[in-house]
Amino acid sequence: MGKTNVYSLTRIALFATITSVLAFVSIPLPFSPVPLTAQSFGVMLAGLLLGPREGALSQLLYVLLGAAGLPIFAANTSGIGVLAGPTGGYLWGFVAGAYVIGSMVQRRANVKPPSTSLSVFACVVGGVVVVYVFGILQLSLTTRLPLGKAILAGALPFIPGDLLKACIAGLAGTRLRAALRASYTHRTTK
Repeated sequence: MGKTNVYSLTRIALFATITSVLAFVSIPLPFSPVPLTAQSFGVMLAGLLLGPREGALSQLLYVLLGAAGLPIFAANTSGIGVLAGPTGGYLWGFVAGAYVIGSMVQRRANVKPPSTSLSVFACVVGGVVVVYVFGILQLSLTTRLPLGKAILAGALPFIPGDLLKACIAGLAGTRLRAALRASYTHRTTK
């Protein structure tokens, strides 16, 4: 296995771990089967810092580890039942969300470093909209809630917090990308 593959696998595992740790921040809400969590912050950072492929793979690894029985989903849950249940769509949405964020930022990064506003926008689109679409659809299907009620229970209460996470992730991601790029440039020029 080459140095690049080990580096890539390490980054993927690191961001799966970050999302796992953020899942411990979980607050159940009495009016919704969906808890308030910090996981989406990990999804956003994965997409911003790893790009589409590695970002999505990090979240897929997170989902697969939880499905295999590690208690790393919100509220220390795990298993296929969680993935097939009311909140499972959000978990599947993490994979797609990280991919979308990474794609949006990488497309711009090929020209010049992405701005903070682009990073925040990518986090809103991938980390909020995409994740919500997956989550609300599965919530509606598994609970037999009409789509409007699923939106009320599975999206509206979380929008302010998720928009704040997108802003923080966009700012942090932009700065971390710049620091990593500077560190890499410094190491390669020595």
